[in-house]
Amino acid sequence: MPKILSRRAFGAAAATVAFAAPFIRRPEAAEPLELRCSLDTAPSHPRNVAFRDYLEKVEKASGGRLTTKLFESGSLFPDLQVLKALVQGQVEMCCPGTWTVTGFVPDADFSALPAFYGRPIDTVHKATDGAGGKFVNSEIADKLGVEVLGPWFDLGYNNWYSTSKPINSLADLKGMKLRSPGGVLNSWRIRYFGGIANVTAWPDVPLAMSQGTFDGLITTNESANSSKLFDSGLRHSLQDHQAMGLYIPLVNQAFWKKLPADLRTTMGKLWADNIGGYRANTAKAQENGRAELTKQGVMFVDVPQAELDQTHKKMLAEQEKAAEDAHISPKLVQLVMADVGA
Repeated sequence: MPKILSRRAFGAAAATVAFAAPFIRRPEAAEPLELRCSLDTAPSHPRNVAFRDYLEKVEKASGGRLTTKLFESGSLFPDLQVLKALVQGQVEMCCPGTWTVTGFVPDADFSALPAFYGRPIDTVHKATDGAGGKFVNSEIADKLGVEVLGPWFDLGYNNWYSTSKPINSLADLKGMKLRSPGGVLNSWRIRYFGGIANVTAWPDVPLAMSQGTFDGLITTNESANSSKLFDSGLRHSLQDHQAMGLYIPLVNQAFWKKLPADLRTTMGKLWADNIGGYRANTAKAQENGRAELTKQGVMFVDVPQAELDQTHKKMLAEQEKAAEDAHISPKLVQLVMADVGA
């Protein structure tokens, strides 16, 4: 006959199960990793628009393993401080301008070399996407201990802008006090044309311009328009496509290593697949910036291509000295010149 449990035995068995129950764990999905990306430009800026799209694509492709958050307008860190924050793990991703990276890796400023003065965007991309860019990416990764996500992001061409003085030719720059965004090569270029370099932080530019601290500045059409510099007295622009502004997409290395291998591959592929479209959108934004500035009464003059070619040739004769002053390595200059076929 089957054994029948006594009330005492049944009670003891039930107590044992009840005691053990809290320690029986069911398998649960791991918490998603959080990716914070810091940019110091406004939400309407082409860089912000691109990263908003990219982060949405990454989060969707992660299948719930990753959440993303974009911090804009410098709400976390300005670009001048974001590299340090990235290395320390205070953010997982950023995309600072090359000019802010030069304090750590001077070679990052190579797109401002005379080799690129007045050259087409495709020529710049041959170097940034070629051996020159790979050389700098390796330096950044080694010196800062970060991951370079992929190809660099375009800001657009820097040109000349002024307030009261019309600038109808490169000769008109002589004697002008011109604001530089920083970087050895920007100041070198101002001096090359006979100007006086004045380094002023971007947030201070509108007030400084309205007060006559400088006569003009180096910037891009989109930046001048989005900052409404026409309200501060901007009236003239000489377009010579003197140098290309670029941003470098970076990821914190410790965070990168936490990601599953397939997710790392996905992030890199999504960036590579979309960078062409992001660059095209930025170029369009620069065109729109010029159109809007024109509506606000800014007068534009384009330097003829023949003059740009002649000036480019003259500048190249001084490139070795300019690169030395900017602490750009001779090896990189060789790679860059090979990339552009010069």
